[in-house]
Amino acid sequence: MGFMDLPDKFTTNTTAFGCWLKVPSSVTAEIAALSGFDYVCIDMQHGFSDRNDLIPMLQAIQPHTPRAIVRVPSNEASVIGWALDAGATGVIVPLVNSAEEAEKAVNSCFYPPKGNRSMGPTRSLRVFGEDYVQEVKNSIQCLPMIETLDALENLDSILSVDGVDAIYVGPSDLSVNLGLPKGNNDGNTKFDEALEKIVASCDQHNVVPGIHANSSLALTRQKQGFRVLTVVEDDGAMNAGFQEVFKETQS
Repeated sequence: MGFMDLPDKFTTNTTAFGCWLKVPSSVTAEIAALSGFDYVCIDMQHGFSDRNDLIPMLQAIQPHTPRAIVRVPSNEASVIGWALDAGATGVIVPLVNSAEEAEKAVNSCFYPPKGNRSMGPTRSLRVFGEDYVQEVKNSIQCLPMIETLDALENLDSILSVDGVDAIYVGPSDLSVNLGLPKGNNDGNTKFDEALEKIVASCDQHNVVPGIHANSSLALTRQKQGFRVLTVVEDDGAMNAGFQEVFKETQS
C-alpha cells in the first residue's frame, strides 16, 4: 500500500464511523479492521496498549483499514512522533487547552518547515513507500481533543492553528469539567450548549468535528454536525455480547 493510496483527510462533506480499541490485542484489532469501519483508533491513553502492543496492532489493522489512528497518552513530541513512525495515519491528542498546545501537537506531527518532527519514519517508510516524507503533510492528521473549560474558552484560537483541520471531543471529560456526571448529558443546557458551540466554531473555521458517541447516539451526533464518530469500543462490545449470550442461556 503506497502512501498516496491512503484515504483523504476527514472532511465536512462525509461522515466517518470508527471503532475504538482499548484491549492490547492484534486479534481484536484485526477483527475490528475487518468489520468495515472508516477508521480504527488504538487508545494509548485510557486503553491498555503500550509501545510493545502498537506495532502488532497496526500490522493487523492496516491490510484491511488503512486509516489507523492512535490516541496518544500525552502531548509529547517523542510519543506523537513514535506513533506516526510506527505507521499511524493520525493522532488524537488529549487535553489540548490552548493554541500554543495545539501548535505543539501539530509541530510534532509534521516535518520541517511545517513542523519539527524528527526524521526517522522507520515502519511508515516501509509500509507507505519513499514518498511518505513528502506526502505526510497532505495526509497525516492531528486531532486535538476539546474536553476542558480552557479548551472551550480558547476554542477559536485552537481552531485557527494551521494544521488543525479536525478536532475530537471527549464527552466524559467535557461533562466533568462542566460540573456534570461523566458520560453524555444530552438535555442538560451546559452540555448541549458546549457541543453546539464546538460545532459552530468548527463550521466557522472549516474544521471537522469528531466525538466519542455510542451507536445509539450516532444519528443524533451526526445531525448535530459531527463528522467523525467513534460508535463502538472493543471492551464494551465484548461485554455486551457476553452478557447477551449469558442471558439467553438463562431464559
